Amino acid sequence: MFDIEEELKKVPTNPGVYLMFDKDDIVIYVGKAKVLKNRLRQYFRNNNQNSVKVLSMVKKIYRFEYIVTNTEVEALILENNLIKKYDPKYNIRLKDDKTYPYVKITTNEMFPRVFITRKHLNDKAKYFGPFTNSLMLKESVELIHSIFPIRSCHLRFPKDLGRNRPCLNYHIGKCKAPCNYHISEEEYNKMIDKIINFFNGNHKDIIKDLEKQMYDFSENLEFEKAKEIRDKIFAIKKLEENQLVENTNIDDKDVISFARATYEAMFQVFFIRGGKIVGREHFLLNNIEHLTRSELMEDFIKQFYSGTPFVPKEIVIQEEIEDKEIIENWLSSIKEQKVSIITPKKGEKHKLIEMAYQNALISLERFGERIKKEQEKTIGALQEISNALKIDKYLKRIEAYDISNTQGIESVGSMVVFEDGKPLRTDYRKFKIKYVIGPNDYASMQEIIRRRFLRYIKETKENDIKGKFNKMPDIIFLDGGKGQISAVAQVLKELNINVLLCGMVKDDKHRTRGLLFNNQEIELKKSSEGFKLITRIQDEVHRFSIEFHRKSREKAVIRSVLDDIKGIGEKRKKDLLKHFGSIDNIKNASIEDLMEVDSINIKSAEAVYHFFRNKNS
Repeated sequence: MFDIEEELKKVPTNPGVYLMFDKDDIVIYVGKAKVLKNRLRQYFRNNNQNSVKVLSMVKKIYRFEYIVTNTEVEALILENNLIKKYDPKYNIRLKDDKTYPYVKITTNEMFPRVFITRKHLNDKAKYFGPFTNSLMLKESVELIHSIFPIRSCHLRFPKDLGRNRPCLNYHIGKCKAPCNYHISEEEYNKMIDKIINFFNGNHKDIIKDLEKQMYDFSENLEFEKAKEIRDKIFAIKKLEENQLVENTNIDDKDVISFARATYEAMFQVFFIRGGKIVGREHFLLNNIEHLTRSELMEDFIKQFYSGTPFVPKEIVIQEEIEDKEIIENWLSSIKEQKVSIITPKKGEKHKLIEMAYQNALISLERFGERIKKEQEKTIGALQEISNALKIDKYLKRIEAYDISNTQGIESVGSMVVFEDGKPLRTDYRKFKIKYVIGPNDYASMQEIIRRRFLRYIKETKENDIKGKFNKMPDIIFLDGGKGQISAVAQVLKELNINVLLCGMVKDDKHRTRGLLFNNQEIELKKSSEGFKLITRIQDEVHRFSIEFHRKSREKAVIRSVLDDIKGIGEKRKKDLLKHFGSIDNIKNASIEDLMEVDSINIKSAEAVYHFFRNKNS
């Protein structure tokens, strides 16, 4: 361990971020400071003022590093990035794998589209949300498309104008075919303006227009059409009823309150958009006993808004926070306009805080215990696996790999990730085998492991926080035995990567039997949570690999065989495969059999028939 006193003398008085390392050189805590020297001294010279948890952490600090920044806002941003990168043990972490849906209106392109997305990009399009009720959101977008004949295609304008015939949606009245100049840009944008008003909560104008259409159809004795319009009006009114609260005096804002017990806190966030509460979410944080209420609120805000794609103009919070101005500046830089954080003591906004607090309290009482049990169950399973392997390590991140092929054709590899015992699907990766010829699972496994960790080395050197492979697993699970383990161990040794390696062994019926670790087969009780977790991981990596292989094989078959037949386009290819099920069945079909497919006429049937006969002769 280095000399703490000597190192403290060298620390500057600038703002910045500090990292605490343990004896294994693992980052155990990341913090920011207005004055680095003063903050670090507090850890090592004022121990009597620190909490029990901080004292426990200080005992494990082997060394520290720091990064000087120009401003406190820069320090705040860097702190968040480093916490995400290292996931330190002593930083509280907001555990939330949700990605909220938004409505996106592509006002940044000609003839805008309206659809649901889970990505909020800085692309000058209009976004509405986030929404927590996905079903209601889907109904809203479907309703919009039934009322307004706007396009849903992916054509790019003006490049694609006039290049294609109108699609089916035009012929059934669901699109005005702007691609073929059947509607002017001005008229089209009038519909888009009405849709924007709709998602801003102004439903009255649309209802008024629809009522006029309904009465016109009724007067013309077109009662079926009038009934359709009436149903649309009812649907809009039903959506209005599903809004929880309405107040024309408030704009986009989030309202945040929490209720805490000794070791955990339940946060409740209300999303208010266009004066209405469009959704709410709760979040449980553990190991918070060493934090004050103000520190807890500040940590939540920093983590929540570093992970959500939308920042409202106003954030209403229950507790005052110390770094309010710094965080406001940071959030304003993300939103590119002024963001305010307020703590109301009375009035309407204070009532919203109280409502959020009551909901947090109820959530803590109703769900807190259940959520804790679920977390303990998952963490307990990981602990069982660690105990079975006789390792003193928490297996936070597990990566599992599998190979899939058909006699060496279209070989693919897959990687699935489990964090804290749960699948992390955003980190799943697919690999097409590029350099191995023929059915060689060992070499194929070596290839995907080499590619994965070469990317890790590259992204780590470049400090690429957003890289796809910049995280190191705590253990690798391979769907196989000694051969796969030996092959992968050789690659990891070449790359100087030190990570635990384990095989998932199956019985004669292809069911999970146990683990292979350090050349020993280890069995867990089939009733144990650890065994169930291993089974889930093995089933998931196998499913993901087979699914990817099937799609790759289908694309390869269509591309390599049917594309060579004159007169067989995309639709006929799909129809043939759907009808016959495989290329072999198509190959053996007679002309009469081929003509049973609706899109195949005598000429195309003969083309397919003679293609395979000439190919085999």
